[in-house]
This record gives sequence, C-alpha cells and structure tokens, in this order.
Amino acid sequence: MLEIKNLRVEANGKEILKGVNLEIGEGEVHAIFGPNGSGKSTLLAAIMGLPPYEIKEGEIIFKGKLLNDLPVWKRAKLGIGLAFQNPPEVSLKMEKLLEKIGKNGLQEYVEKLNMKDYIKREINKGFSGGERKRAEILQIAAQKPDLLLLDEPESGVDMENIYIISKVINELLEKDKKIKERKKSAIIITHTGYVLDFIEAKLAHVMIDGRIICSGPPHEVLKNIKENGYEECKKCR
Repeated sequence: MLEIKNLRVEANGKEILKGVNLEIGEGEVHAIFGPNGSGKSTLLAAIMGLPPYEIKEGEIIFKGKLLNDLPVWKRAKLGIGLAFQNPPEVSLKMEKLLEKIGKNGLQEYVEKLNMKDYIKREINKGFSGGERKRAEILQIAAQKPDLLLLDEPESGVDMENIYIISKVINELLEKDKKIKERKKSAIIITHTGYVLDFIEAKLAHVMIDGRIICSGPPHEVLKNIKENGYEECKKCR
C-alpha cells in the first residue's frame, strides 16, 4: 500500500529525514518508536503533504501513485487520514466538518467515542486531552481512510480513553476480519507503547536522527528500549 524510498525532507532549511525507507502492505499496522526530535512526526507530515515540510529527495508511493507533488486534499481523497499528536482548536462546529467529510453511518462512532455532547461545539475548544483525541478519531472514522497515520494516540490520555479510542481504531482497521481479508493499514507513533496493548502491530521500527535504524517484533523492540534505552538501538546503525 505504501512505499517510501530514500526519503529526505527539510523544514525551514533544516534536514530532518535523512534517507527513510519503509514499506507497508495492505492490512498491516506498523509502529514507530524514537526519541524526541528523531523525525517521527515529520515522516507522517511528509506522507500527508503538510507544510513546511519539503521533500528534497526520494519518493512516497501510495497505492501505486507518486505523492510527492500532490496537495494535502488530494492525498486525503486517495485515502490517507492523519490524527495529530496535539489536535488544534478550530473555530468551526464539529458537526459541520463531519458533514463535509461524510457523515453516513457515523452516529455509531459518535456513541462509541462518547462524543454526543461535543459535535455541536467548536472543534477542540475547551476539550480535555482525552476529548480531543476522541474527537480526532471521530473525524478519522468519518473519513474512513485506507491508511491511518496516528501520531501518539495515547499521549495525554488516561487508560479508559486509550481503551475507547483503540477499540474504534481496531474497527477502522478491520481487525474483526481474517488477516488476509483486511484492507486498511496504519502507522502508529508511540512513546510509551501502551496503545500496542490494545492494537496489534505487525512490525515496529526505531527512528533515530532522521533514519529508521532497526525493525522487529513490536513488543521485543519496546522491551529492548525499556531495558537499554535508545543508546543500545544506536548500535544497530
């Protein structure tokens, strides 16, 4: 579904991604670990086409189509959805945005995410951390993308909200189907790894200094990071 080849990305004249290579198949979930400033969020932003990130070299190919020069809205139309680590406040009522995205069958997710009292409010204004993340996942549910880009979905969220959010994400990823029948994929950035207790990932990658330096089974990678820190991971370089 997604192929990234030797991706180099700059922002405001500074190189952040320094040759990232990554392949994600249809129906696969991959996790990305890494210290702050390693380029994890930049990778998701580059896939989505957000400013000020500029591709200097390499290719991003989604479902066989080169994305490099496509605007954000075209990438969204192709089936890519991004949930931000820190969702911004927007002076627009959530129900208006959901109507624009596509509201068919959405009431089910409004109830599952406990958002009934929030959809008539302006997006994220006065929302707690958990409410912001639930609102973000509701917008993703409305879009129904083929590729979900989830930037620290558990950040600033209590365990109850992680459970609620993860349950809906699993539905969007068709986890109820047999592996060979799943068509939705995801990249999940996580610092704590808590979300991986609820959402099964096929592979985990460690990103340091703008490069993916090692990959492996998610819980083994997380265990190694917890026991040895990222200094041990740097030896893979």
